[in-house]
Amino acid sequence: MRLILFICLGLLTVSSTAYAEDLLPVRGKAKVVTIETEDGAMDLTRSKTEAALIGGVLQPMVPVPGVTPVGELEVIKALENKSAHVVDMRTLDWRTQATIPGSIHIPYIEVASRLDELGCAGGPGAWDCTGADKIIAFCNGPACGQSPIAIKAMVREGFPPENISYYRGGMQSWMVLGLTTAEDMF
Repeated sequence: MRLILFICLGLLTVSSTAYAEDLLPVRGKAKVVTIETEDGAMDLTRSKTEAALIGGVLQPMVPVPGVTPVGELEVIKALENKSAHVVDMRTLDWRTQATIPGSIHIPYIEVASRLDELGCAGGPGAWDCTGADKIIAFCNGPACGQSPIAIKAMVREGFPPENISYYRGGMQSWMVLGLTTAEDMF
């Protein structure tokens, strides 16, 4: 009986070591966050699943104070009513694979120089965004940093955060929920 127990513990140790190497960051660079529960300490971990598009770092719901987090229903309403630009802020290679139909494409690395497409006047470093449009920004999902980086750049350039909504679920949530996608969009 002891031999079986030692073998099981040894296998558990080997498999948990291999498992630890496959973990993705939970917060910052931390791949394990220990919490206290009624039953004692428990490690929260994150691993790549088939539903996950990328393995990036989890993003906050509000990347910049004043930005509003939204879900799929708000995105659909904006697409129906043209009440906001739904902006795919991913790189072109991601957009051509699949995107939200009716979205426009402004890659995160270009948005600070293209604010005129979102209702601002002027140019980089001297934008006047008093007439800025409402936008909904998205990228690949909760672990994608592309749209949060873009949102920070927009606000730094003068775009009002209250005109920005953030669809943190992005393409990952959109596809997991089985919503229609468009391919080969440029």
